[in-house]
Amino acid sequence: MKYGVELVISAIIFVILLFVVGYIIRKKYYKDIDQLEAVKMEIMNQPVAAELAKVKQLNMTGKTEELFEKWRKTWDEIVTVRLPHIDELLFDAEEFTDKFHFNKVKEVRAKIETSLSEIDKDIQEILDQLKELVESEEKNRTDFDQLKETYNKTKKRLITEGHTYGSALNRLDSMLKEVGEKIANYEQLTEQGDYLGARKVILSVADELKLLEEKLQKVPILLKECQTSIPSKLEELTSGYREMIEQGYVLEHIQMDQMMESIKKEMETYKELLSNTETEEVEKGLEEAKEKIESLYDLLEKEVYARQYIMQKNEETEAFLLKLVEENAKLLSETDQVQESYQLMENHLDIPVNLEKSLSQLVKRNELLKEKLAEDRSAFSFLGEELAEIESELEQLEKEQKAFAEHLQRLRKDELEAREKIADLKRKISEIVRLVQKSRMPGLPSDVESLYEQAGEQVEDVFRCLREKPLNMEMVQKYLYEATDTVDHLYNRMEEHIENARFAEQVIQYANRYRGQDKELRESLETAERAFRNYEYRAALEQAATAVEKIEPGALKRIEQMFNEELHV
Repeated sequence: MKYGVELVISAIIFVILLFVVGYIIRKKYYKDIDQLEAVKMEIMNQPVAAELAKVKQLNMTGKTEELFEKWRKTWDEIVTVRLPHIDELLFDAEEFTDKFHFNKVKEVRAKIETSLSEIDKDIQEILDQLKELVESEEKNRTDFDQLKETYNKTKKRLITEGHTYGSALNRLDSMLKEVGEKIANYEQLTEQGDYLGARKVILSVADELKLLEEKLQKVPILLKECQTSIPSKLEELTSGYREMIEQGYVLEHIQMDQMMESIKKEMETYKELLSNTETEEVEKGLEEAKEKIESLYDLLEKEVYARQYIMQKNEETEAFLLKLVEENAKLLSETDQVQESYQLMENHLDIPVNLEKSLSQLVKRNELLKEKLAEDRSAFSFLGEELAEIESELEQLEKEQKAFAEHLQRLRKDELEAREKIADLKRKISEIVRLVQKSRMPGLPSDVESLYEQAGEQVEDVFRCLREKPLNMEMVQKYLYEATDTVDHLYNRMEEHIENARFAEQVIQYANRYRGQDKELRESLETAERAFRNYEYRAALEQAATAVEKIEPGALKRIEQMFNEELHV
């Protein structure tokens, strides 16, 4: 009995749960249906009827009437057929929801969403086309007035200024006529209600009028350049060319006649192109022609400057050349004299000889240049370049001459400096001997004695080189460098030994006060003294210092202070 009650309770709870879940799901579907209803109402409220009313105010003929009927028919179908069908589907969806037929609700909802999407798409297409039509009509009226005004101004300009366009006038008239035909076509399309087609014509007319205005602006200017400006420059250039030839200039290399003839033919070609209003190609061609004319002016100007340069520099360069020839002869003589006292390296001996060869070649080139100038058969620009090269090479040879002359003069100076330096080295060696004697060291380490002997030998080598005739300054400098390095090293080593010996002696004397008190100290001091007697001053210092620091920490610092004070007294 108890089991049956539990079963009934469970069944009741299950039914209640099903009812609650069904209620929740049904509520959700009701909400979805309400949203679809809202979307439908939003679509119905689109201002299609109002926009169609605007179109009625236009010229309802031809294309406009055809489009209007198409849009009205589509809108009527939406309002009378497709939207009512949506209402039926919405009603079905509510009924299926009431009966908990949720699968059928889903199918109906999908159909509604698809239909609403298609209807909205069609409405937007109608609105877009309506907007395009209305705006086209408005823009057409505004743009047409401006274009008509531009057209009339252009037509008037062609009539009043036709003489400035030359043979291009026919083509410009033809272009204007084509624009006029399109304007007439626009008016015809507008009367027929084809505002969209009329819009295309308006845009085309705007482009063509803009192009026509550009050509009207450019053609007279380009025509003037072809007929007047450039021919005038050619005449001026030809006149200057002939005048320069009469003045003795050689100008065959410029090929002036061929260039002038080529430019004249180009002008004829450009005038033909202008008759067809092909302004872009003519503009580019005229720029190139101007550049050619400028290059011809530059070439003639170059000849004038070259002649002036030759007139100014020819005698100066020849005088400069003769001066260097004389200087080189002196340099050769001075080299022979210097060789009696100094040995010169082979590469140095070659310098004045090579200079003489180079100068000889330049003399020949200068003579040839003078012959060409006398013949009057060469362009001044070519001769000027040759003269400039000769002058440049002479300047380089002058630098080489001066550098070698300074080298010769420096030999005597280097000899005197070497003698002064070797005398200083002898004095420094004497100073080393004095320091050793004054230090009262028992002796010197064998390596220092060897270094002392080496320094003496190297100083003697320098003296021996200085006594040779002719003098080899490179060997003198070499031996002098080696001797200086050895003497400096010897001096530094000697100062180090003297200082170590003095300090070691001070430390040993200070440590003697503890000799009788500590056996280990006594032994260390004996070792230090043996090292001192064997001239090992650094080892003696280290041994004594280590020993005294063990007995009296900090003693070494005090000894060092006293030692430094004695040195500076």
